Amino acid sequence: MSAAGAPAALRRRVGLEVGATLVLGAAFSLPSTWTGAWWLQFLCIGLLVWRVGRAAPAHAAWLGLAFGTGWLCAGTWWLFISLHRYGGLPAPLAVLAVLALSVALSAYLAAALALFARLRRGRAAPDALLFAALWLAAELARGVLFTGFPWAATGYGQVDAPLATLAPWLGVYGIGFVLAAGAAGPALAFHSGPRQAALATFGVAALLVVLPWGTRDFSTPAGTLGVTLVQTNVAQDEKFAPDRLPEALSWLEAAMREARGPLVIAPETAIPLLPDQLGPETWRSFTALFGGERAALVGLPLGSFDAGYTNSVAGLSAQARALPGSFYRYDKQHLVPFGEFIPPGFHWFVEMMDIPLGDFARGAKVPPSFGFGGQRVAPNVCYEDLFGEELALRFADADQAPTVFANLSNIGWFGDTIAITQHLHISRMRTLELQRPMLRATNTGATALVDHRGRVTAQLAPFTRGALNVTVEGRSGVTPFAHWAGTFGIAPLVALSLLVVAVAGRWMRAP
Repeated sequence: MSAAGAPAALRRRVGLEVGATLVLGAAFSLPSTWTGAWWLQFLCIGLLVWRVGRAAPAHAAWLGLAFGTGWLCAGTWWLFISLHRYGGLPAPLAVLAVLALSVALSAYLAAALALFARLRRGRAAPDALLFAALWLAAELARGVLFTGFPWAATGYGQVDAPLATLAPWLGVYGIGFVLAAGAAGPALAFHSGPRQAALATFGVAALLVVLPWGTRDFSTPAGTLGVTLVQTNVAQDEKFAPDRLPEALSWLEAAMREARGPLVIAPETAIPLLPDQLGPETWRSFTALFGGERAALVGLPLGSFDAGYTNSVAGLSAQARALPGSFYRYDKQHLVPFGEFIPPGFHWFVEMMDIPLGDFARGAKVPPSFGFGGQRVAPNVCYEDLFGEELALRFADADQAPTVFANLSNIGWFGDTIAITQHLHISRMRTLELQRPMLRATNTGATALVDHRGRVTAQLAPFTRGALNVTVEGRSGVTPFAHWAGTFGIAPLVALSLLVVAVAGRWMRAP
């Protein structure tokens, strides 16, 4: 080959390899939405590690960037709908925004793989542990830094897999660490020969067979409660339309009046106006429905221009018959960038879109639960249930810990897409970590009851109006994850990652 042809051939080879890695990353995102495809994550990580196992640091970084970009584009492409269809951003700019976000967040994985290529020792077992520690570091960085975006984190693809047994011990990030180590071991052993790879694969398979036998309950039954979950199914572009709002509010009031459950839960911003904007008669008609043996949790904005506005949940009960302000109130604490608050320097981007209520104030980090019917029901709003370590803070006082979680959501922003199934998987992971049932009341889906073992026991069809009547069993007791995450947050996982990397770096310096 001529000297001139060599660089062109190299570029083609690198282009094909990066393209293949993009496809591999896209395939990796499938287990977070497809039940039964959890094994695909092992295969995808294994193939990535096999290639990175001999790559130079710069090459490993490019592979990490490609893998992460494919992973996040495939897992979060539905952001395009909120930006373009509902936000009014031109389609090319919306596509570019999703791509730019995916590339930026993939920089963590790129840095992790570059460091792995620099520190690896050429021995399968310690290198697999190093890879898993760096994978964990990349996931933690994506999930925490700059408010965090942990959507499609590795562990969510394992909700229906043997590794789910580890959830009450390690949480979703810990599951990702174990999965990364289990996938990397056989791939790195393959460089030493097929026999070593076969032995490592057998060891991982044996672990997956044994793990389900270790399933145990750290929580105990704490009574039951009848609940009606309301699904409003209001199209996002009609939610604030003056000509559609009266009908939507009338239907909501009728659904809550006719609900059979003592506790009624309506989704995030089911009432899209402040109580003062509704008018005293309309507000009283809602609060008058609840008292004595009936109560409700309903999503609505609260606040004022001077105090700031919050994305909130109002608890309506006998105490709420007075003027607005006397009811239980939960204010969303972990806000969505661009959707609920504007990061510094990005007001120009938000001004290009037409999305109302885009800059909220934050609520308390450890709010009280809503006490009703012998249960302590802990609300969280939409995106907040991605952060298990933050929900675990509510277990610091075991005597006041939630017995039931309630997620009030509206992901109508993302249309009829995989986002609905993904969010249900996320809620299921929280129930596994904390061993508490999750009541999900949503605008367009998935409205469902998930028990403390992550099983969906009842669900409404998405994109339908209706009410789901369920009986939820509250739980008491604290899982190991709830204990350490509620006390230390993600610090133990950060320490684990840093310790392994530090030891690997010391080996590198050893003569």
